Amino acid sequence: MVELIWDGKYDANGRRVAPPRLKLPFQTVETVNESAQQRQMAFDLFNSGRPAEWRNRLIWGDKKYVLPALLDEFAGQVDLIYIDPPFATGADFSFTAQVGDEVFTKEPSIIEQKAYRDTWGRGLDSYLQWFSETIAMLCDLLSKNGSLYVHLDANAVHYAKVVIDEIFERDKFRNSISWKRTSARSDADSWGNIHDTLLFYSKGDDYTWNSVFQAYDEQYVQSKYTYTDERGRYRTDNLTAAGLRSGDSGKNWRGIDPAKIGGHWKVNREAVELLVGREKSDRMTTQEKLDLLDANNYIYWPSRGKDGGSGTPQFKRYIKEGVAIQDIIVDIPPVNSQAQERINYPTQKPEALLDRILKASSNENDLVLDCFCGSGTTAAVAEKLNRRWITCDLGRFAIHTARKRLLSIPNLKPFVVQNLGKYERQAWQVAEFGDSEQAAAINARYRRFLLDLYNARPIDGYLWLHGVKGGRMVHVGPVDSPISPSDITQIAIEFRKAMGTGKDAPSISAVDVLGWDFAFELNEVARQQAEQANIKLRFVRIPREVLEQKAVEQGDIKFFELAALAVAVAQNKRSLTLTLSDFVIPPDDVPDDVQKAISHWSQWIDYWAVDWDNQGDTFHNQWQTYRTRQSKSLQLQTSHSYDAAGDYRIMVKVIDILGNDTTKTLRVHVP
Repeated sequence: MVELIWDGKYDANGRRVAPPRLKLPFQTVETVNESAQQRQMAFDLFNSGRPAEWRNRLIWGDKKYVLPALLDEFAGQVDLIYIDPPFATGADFSFTAQVGDEVFTKEPSIIEQKAYRDTWGRGLDSYLQWFSETIAMLCDLLSKNGSLYVHLDANAVHYAKVVIDEIFERDKFRNSISWKRTSARSDADSWGNIHDTLLFYSKGDDYTWNSVFQAYDEQYVQSKYTYTDERGRYRTDNLTAAGLRSGDSGKNWRGIDPAKIGGHWKVNREAVELLVGREKSDRMTTQEKLDLLDANNYIYWPSRGKDGGSGTPQFKRYIKEGVAIQDIIVDIPPVNSQAQERINYPTQKPEALLDRILKASSNENDLVLDCFCGSGTTAAVAEKLNRRWITCDLGRFAIHTARKRLLSIPNLKPFVVQNLGKYERQAWQVAEFGDSEQAAAINARYRRFLLDLYNARPIDGYLWLHGVKGGRMVHVGPVDSPISPSDITQIAIEFRKAMGTGKDAPSISAVDVLGWDFAFELNEVARQQAEQANIKLRFVRIPREVLEQKAVEQGDIKFFELAALAVAVAQNKRSLTLTLSDFVIPPDDVPDDVQKAISHWSQWIDYWAVDWDNQGDTFHNQWQTYRTRQSKSLQLQTSHSYDAAGDYRIMVKVIDILGNDTTKTLRVHVP
């Protein structure tokens, strides 16, 4: 077999380089659209040790970690995979956001740019290495009856096919499907490039396939189906086929010798079975079937008048629901600027295209995977067609876009938002700084690494204060737990002891707290603690980009301060009303002209949700509101009535126009 070779496919000893498959567990960070009853049922199942009810999954993370994690749980269980990977453009991760009347393009985050560099940084060699590793894991995820669709354009499709042929084997290739994605173009020096290609493979020979019909072209219907009767439009078709037969299909019927008009009688089996069923149809002679068809007005007699006639009979072929789907798709337009489903995502594909694929290659309750989520089209269509689904993306904004899109679907089933969180960071820490037997040394090297990136000077002699920058002390949080109010208490105690006690003593009453995650109630409780201790706190998120060596080497690391949210609470017995009263966002990522367009703090908010009874577990989205293309306004108030008295913990989550989330915790007593 001819083989495609690229730099990195084999090691120095000529052995095929296997893709890294670090198995990490998922963390559920949000449960969306789950009722209180469903929540309690899931809790009861968990406590009883029984498997919980299935939840569809929206996963934020890099495919090089997400796919191995999925393999650990779903190897051989996915029924259909559709992927629309980046072809060859760095713009695949950008998106547009709107503030008032100002629209701006949000460039890819550093982590997204880094993923793009890894994919195309060494040109075709790095793309093929990345693509091969991805396809190998997808192949392992597919069930024995499963199918794979890979959506590409002319830049990569010919290379991709050779790679997939090698992993799936050439005989598992089923179709190359062309989709006309745009109208005619007037390219000056080449053929107009107006189509994408979808490569269709199956895992085995016995794969899921359902007959799917596409609508007839109206011009074709008008020109071919020219007759009409009580059943509808029809065209005429031959009742004979070429070739002489000695059996009953070659015998006369109604005085007509089939040999003189074509050869032998050809009876439409589908029409006969529709009238009498397959079992009876199998026992009937050809002449009996013809009599049946004629008696039920399925035969057209061209010259037949009141007294009959001698014209050649023909079969009435009625127009059906459509024509069987073909491998050239011209009846599904792209998502245009006026389309109802359009959500201004640059790589958005039409739902009709995914609808056709899912109907053809999956059944209800089958599991569908798309590891290039984008705007969430695959998940949205799978939800509407009653398929289970898993979708993931590297981009935070893609996850947010998909969440909003899914929430607009009537009768949406509950789903979870997941990531690899601390487990990915723990694996990185061990790989970069040593194994678990050297915990103190590992933590010291880890903190020094982050302090260097933050441009802070490391200091010794403290447990909770690790560096200093511009006179402010710096605390570096651990990889495996969020910054909590108790951490702030310890920082404050140590800060007071350190005042005026040596060369590394703080010069101003201020601390920068660096963390990967922050406890939900931190902003409110911790800032109160800090104010009581007369310390100015600044909470700074450690960016996920620090896990990527290339991003570090190229100076791509940026630290951002957390946003601050204010919520007013009004209570009347068991009824509660929440009102967003302020939202302050460090606008580092927003162009100056857009910042000037902000006339009210609420314009920073794209979405907010409430968990009215958080149990200290994941955030349960029980109410939400968000901006859409059709409705750019945002509701700033919501109410809720409790059925029972008690103490409740309320969590509010806000997602800003850049896709970043901020949470606030409130505690109320209901009499």
